[in-house]
Amino acid sequence: MEKLEKLISTYENYPKAGVSFKDVIEIVQYPSIFRQLILEMAKSKIIKEAEAIISIDARGFIFGSAVSMQAGKPMIVARKPGKLPGELVTKKYSLEYGENSLSIQKKALQKYNSFAIIDDLLATGGTVNCVSELINNNNKKVVGLLVVVELSKLNGRSRFNFPVDSTIFVQ
Repeated sequence: MEKLEKLISTYENYPKAGVSFKDVIEIVQYPSIFRQLILEMAKSKIIKEAEAIISIDARGFIFGSAVSMQAGKPMIVARKPGKLPGELVTKKYSLEYGENSLSIQKKALQKYNSFAIIDDLLATGGTVNCVSELINNNNKKVVGLLVVVELSKLNGRSRFNFPVDSTIFVQ
């Protein structure tokens, strides 16, 4: 995992002043490291207990689809506005640097009862909280969250009543 940590870049004042953006995208440029990360994530108790995976737009799709294939679990997506057709369930949420909303196709959500949420990074937990509320509001269950990086000083995990598996903790 030391190699993995070195592949996380920090961009100061992005996307706005005062934000230190942690970028994990370089991980996918190293197939052997990416493969090891996915193998570890796919072994998680959270994945084993979930019927399906929900990946969050956009970097969560990269990790979620790979874990989905490795674990043999179906994957659905939580997308930003205007990206999904059909009947949707949608919720607005606040970010460290603004507001947004996420949507899930209603028919995809109806097929399963328990979900593992996957994203690239956990900061304050606003995005994951939005997805978990969408799931819970539709009488479904969140089994847990898997992220590549957790910004531990922001304590986003304290917002959740489900387990969180993080591969790397950074300040």
